[in-house]
Amino acid sequence: MDMTEIAARGLVLLGCGKMGSAMLAGWLENGLPATSVWVIDPRPSDWLKATGVNVNAKLPAAPGIVLIAVKPQMMGEALPTLQSYGNGQTLFISVAAGTSIETFQNILGAETPIVRAMPNTPAAIGRGITALIGNSYASPKDLERAEGLLQAVGQTVQLDSEAQMDAVTGVSGSGPAYVFHLIETLAAAGEAQGLPAEMAMKLAKATVAGAGALAEAAEEDPGQLRVNVTSPNGTTQAALEVLMDESEGFPALLKRAVAAAADRSRELARG
Repeated sequence: MDMTEIAARGLVLLGCGKMGSAMLAGWLENGLPATSVWVIDPRPSDWLKATGVNVNAKLPAAPGIVLIAVKPQMMGEALPTLQSYGNGQTLFISVAAGTSIETFQNILGAETPIVRAMPNTPAAIGRGITALIGNSYASPKDLERAEGLLQAVGQTVQLDSEAQMDAVTGVSGSGPAYVFHLIETLAAAGEAQGLPAEMAMKLAKATVAGAGALAEAAEEDPGQLRVNVTSPNGTTQAALEVLMDESEGFPALLKRAVAAAADRSRELARG
């Protein structure tokens, strides 16, 4: 992405924990000058101080973008300090989980351009995926700028409505934890079949990571990839008959799991 316009007007990053640091590293690598970035963080890391960005310094009069990366429970204290940028030409992008566009509009002003985004934890290594939705004051160009910034930590998708954010939470937001648990349980199952614990874990991690990479790289969809490795009456088919059971296997289990996460996301949004 062309960082020229953002560099000219400046970017304010509110919060620089793991997610904020991953994004900042990506922006700097993509050519955003450190002098064009202002970071507000109560406990700046040594890494952050060494980047050359403006840390807890006086902010520019009208930055092009304010990106909010603080935890939701810190929002009430941090956000009012940026109210002067509301209802203007500053684009606000939020990666704070569970905070609605309406909440931001209530604090910053109803005519503030706002993009709400939901990244996931693999963003920390540049392999995340982020879903975005803008309010009526966020222009197509604003969404393009938001996508460009968030693509520094992985892929992006644009939603049709903010209501879809709860489903995104259930699939990709909480999804890495499901995969981590799959690795745990796959390794435990290997150990139960006689493998040493360390070997079983190494096999499980590499298998899940490799299968995920293959699923992204292959032209076939995951269903076809599954068929490709399933010999009739073979070992994989025997396992899949358990996992694909409609009442007790993955189809029913993951449907319930994603629904539970999405329902909880809705509950948290209502306060």
